[in-house]
Amino acid sequence: MQTWSSWKQFPDAQIGGHVEAPIGPGVYEVRHAVTGRVVAFGHTGNVANAISDLKLNRGMNSIARLFRRQPLVSGVSELEYRTCAASSRAEAKTTASRMIGLRQSAWRRRVDTGWAARHPG
Repeated sequence: MQTWSSWKQFPDAQIGGHVEAPIGPGVYEVRHAVTGRVVAFGHTGNVANAISDLKLNRGMNSIARLFRRQPLVSGVSELEYRTCAASSRAEAKTTASRMIGLRQSAWRRRVDTGWAARHPG
């Protein structure tokens, strides 16, 4: 498995932006540039297509806004993405699963540390 690319600004298709990502299998992550909040994460057989196909607050009309939760971001200019190429779709899936497990472990440690700080023995 290769390493992650650097973070890149999410392209705005309306002004002719392009995705710089592997055309083969891999893992991708999209986050809010300021807060770091992850808005998309996954594995796929074609990373470039998966990122290009993400529907992030595009075309949401006022009626739809009344019945849906507020979007995570107001525009793609607030987002950045990174990718990690894989040799196969199976390897991409394994890597994504491992990363989810690592994140869950880190989150549990943060929660446990916070709990211990609030409730000393």
